Amino acid sequence: MVDDTQKSRPILFLILLVLAAAFLSPILIVLMNSFKGKFFISDAPFTFPNSDTFVGLENYTSGIQKIGFFSAFGMSLFITVFSVAAIVFFTSMTGWYLTRVKTAWSSGLFYMFVFSMVVPFQMVMFTMTQTANVLGLDNPIGILIIYLGFGSGLSVFLFSGFVKSIPLEIEEAVMIDGGGPIEMFFRVILPILKPIAITVAILNVMWVWNDYLLPYLVIGTEYQTIPIAVQYLKGGYGSIDMGAMMAMLVLAIIPIVIFYLFCQKYIIEGVVAGAVKG
Repeated sequence: MVDDTQKSRPILFLILLVLAAAFLSPILIVLMNSFKGKFFISDAPFTFPNSDTFVGLENYTSGIQKIGFFSAFGMSLFITVFSVAAIVFFTSMTGWYLTRVKTAWSSGLFYMFVFSMVVPFQMVMFTMTQTANVLGLDNPIGILIIYLGFGSGLSVFLFSGFVKSIPLEIEEAVMIDGGGPIEMFFRVILPILKPIAITVAILNVMWVWNDYLLPYLVIGTEYQTIPIAVQYLKGGYGSIDMGAMMAMLVLAIIPIVIFYLFCQKYIIEGVVAGAVKG
């Protein structure tokens, strides 16, 4: 059996190498084309820049000026940081409560969170937009609440699964020492939840940072995030400054790739631990 496993490793490595190349190839194509003149991208999108097509950083400087990149970057950063912080903070408490408090109400509420994961966004898109307008949530502060609502389903599910792996004796010991629920959560439970909290944060950061449709519907073009700002590189009659667009996509990808590479080790740890039932 050991010999068979050793023989299969090169095949598995080759398969994973092919998959990695397939997943990374779109990023490489965007990076290559960001250094080409816009008239050469459509003609030869899969070739490396040469002496005729290479334009240096011209696409980057042009794109930054055209879309106000730094303003859009700041708006995306604000929405992403505070909405993800709210998601992690509130759903961690919710997941802990719904797991430890066994009532019909808590069970029903948990399944409502689970059900929200399978509801397509397009089904609630119109009513959500109208509700946001009526409640005054169509601004950078209000959209944080909307992201909290849409991100709570998966987050509560992951936190609940992780809490099941925490021995109940730990919480009982805190109660014997006179600790209340709030003290128990912040001093004992929350530090234990660190792996799954980082996993939830990573998943939601990648979603919120790259999201186009929700900010466009809620806050419109008055407060532009990076995905919305990039669309302004489209000119009249269908013309698109492909060089500047590729450059701005590279700048938009860099922060999220760095964040993911820095925290990726926590994803598998958190998800696997959350799958264990205590």
